[in-house]
Amino acid sequence: MHKKLSSATFLILLGSMAISGCIALSPAKTEDEFGHRIDGVSEDGRRTILISPPDGVTEYRFFDATYETVTIRPAKITDQLVAVPVEVLIKGSFPDSCSELHEVVQQRAGNIILVTLTMRRPQGAVCASVLRPYRYYLDLDGEYAVGSYSLKLNEDSHPFVVRTTTQ
Repeated sequence: MHKKLSSATFLILLGSMAISGCIALSPAKTEDEFGHRIDGVSEDGRRTILISPPDGVTEYRFFDATYETVTIRPAKITDQLVAVPVEVLIKGSFPDSCSELHEVVQQRAGNIILVTLTMRRPQGAVCASVLRPYRYYLDLDGEYAVGSYSLKLNEDSHPFVVRTTTQ
C-alpha cells in the first residue's frame, strides 16, 4: 500500500537531501561574475539603466558620463573555449533629475579597448539637483583570449586579465 507524502513532509525531505549533498544547488553568482544581472532597483538603490534614443524634438547637451566604479567580468575560459565574451558593470550617479545615458561607442586595437560613454541633458531644462544612482551593463564587442587588456573608459584606464579556469 502506497502512502501519500504531505507537502510539509516532502519539503523536509527535500531540504535534508539538499543539505546532505544529494541535490546539487548551484551557487548564486556574485556581482563580480560574468552573467550576473540585476533588473530594476537593487538593494543599494541603483537602478539598472538601458540606453534609449532621445526624442527627435528636444535639444540636448552631451557630456562624458560620470561613474564611480567599473567591474570587468570576463566569462570563464574552459578547455573547449579559446576566447570568451567580456562584460563590464559600470556604477555611477546621474547628477540631476534630467540627465540620462545617451550613447556608448567602442573601438578595439589589439589588447586596448576604447569606450566612450556619454550622457545627455535637455538644454534649458530646470532639473532638480539630486543624485540618482545607476548601474549599466556593457557587453564588450568581440571575444577575448587569455591575456592582459586595458579598458579605457572616458579617459580612465582599467586593466583586466582573461584567465583560464585553472589559473
